[in-house]
Amino acid sequence: MWYLTPMFTQHKPTILHESTRVMLRRLIADDQAEFVELVNESADLLLPWVHLPGSAAKFEEYLNQFDGETRECTLVCDRKTGAIAGTFSLKNITRSPYQRATVGYNAFAFSAGQGYMSEGFELVFRLAFGDLGLHRLEADIQPGNELSLRLASKVGFRREGYSPEFLYVDGSWKDHERWAITSDMVSMLW
Repeated sequence: MWYLTPMFTQHKPTILHESTRVMLRRLIADDQAEFVELVNESADLLLPWVHLPGSAAKFEEYLNQFDGETRECTLVCDRKTGAIAGTFSLKNITRSPYQRATVGYNAFAFSAGQGYMSEGFELVFRLAFGDLGLHRLEADIQPGNELSLRLASKVGFRREGYSPEFLYVDGSWKDHERWAITSDMVSMLW
């Protein structure tokens, strides 16, 4: 079967891929306390761009939306300590003829700017283009989110366009830049 086991059925972390410094694993229920604490400590970095659950009740709602078939949530973690450095979500996973998904990502404050997300993207590409058999990842990024735009460019995404009032975020319709990368582009990069 092409899809991964839903995260909410997992009771211990499953490492999906590893590199020198980081590992990619699924978000699981046991991550609640660390995750919520990181979200609250990182509010200045995340907001207004990313809205993650800052309470136990919101975490459970968030976790339950990832079914492993059309939505997948993974964590990039420090290999030595296991500490969660950031998240990658694959949403709107669409099969034939598209074979694509939308990727969302964020670092947490303590790990921002240290290369964890760049290295983590290599692992996400293995997951998306290898394990899941996707052909294309798309990222929708608000024009003012310079850190996310810089990371998308750094790891090989190309800017494909601009969509006015594209997504409803934080109470209003926000403009977004549309970025994408394909499996053949990644094979040329890595």
